[in-house]
Amino acid sequence: MRQKIYFASDFHLGIPDHDSSLKREKKLVAWLEMARMDAAEIFLMGDLFDFWFEYKTAVPRGYARLLGKLAGITDSGIPVHLFRGNHDMWAFDYLTKELNIQLHREPEFRQFSGKNFYLAHGDGLGPGDKGYKFIKKVFANPFNQWLFRQLHPDIGIRLALYWSRKSRSAGIEKEKRQQDMNLKLIQQRISVHSNEMLKQHPDLDYLIYGHYHYPLDIALSQNARQVVLGDWLTHFTYAVFDGKELELKTFDR
Repeated sequence: MRQKIYFASDFHLGIPDHDSSLKREKKLVAWLEMARMDAAEIFLMGDLFDFWFEYKTAVPRGYARLLGKLAGITDSGIPVHLFRGNHDMWAFDYLTKELNIQLHREPEFRQFSGKNFYLAHGDGLGPGDKGYKFIKKVFANPFNQWLFRQLHPDIGIRLALYWSRKSRSAGIEKEKRQQDMNLKLIQQRISVHSNEMLKQHPDLDYLIYGHYHYPLDIALSQNARQVVLGDWLTHFTYAVFDGKELELKTFDR
């Protein structure tokens, strides 16, 4: 009986190089195949790709195994959702039209089996981080998106991937050394945001985020839990809700 809801985030496919990305992509495909056996819905909570931009007639090459698996899952009637993260905010309608993926641009409230969920990628939420919040507005501006689209895809995509991979050239090793910083940012930003949301919506049971690459499940109140999903660069973590409880797990196949 399909009753489980799956959540995972921050795969950053495309970095730091083709072989490493392909290895993670195959692992993600194996996880999706496992989830499809009993999933009612699957939520990918952002940064599926480390870079994604849709031209009118072109998208970044690669990811054939993943895109084929996602198409097979949605074709079988299982809804797949993608929350746009800060690395794939330029996903427009290709994934919806070709794969029937439901694209989400803002945080959302959902209810599953009588439990109330607040779902968000997590970037730009909470106090601070003013520099990023400004840059996000710049990237989200339709005129700036039009300007980037004027670059030939071979130039625009190659340029973006170059800077993406360069910025993450030592990123995976750095991820392992930034655990304390990630936890501190969660406490300073996401936990503050979560408590504000609970004041406005005291009936929330679960607040689920990606973005911070640190798997964390903590109680905010007697009834509400905050879950940060971690990533698929170093942790390979995900959450599953079975209709009664939500559990944070590690995929180790």
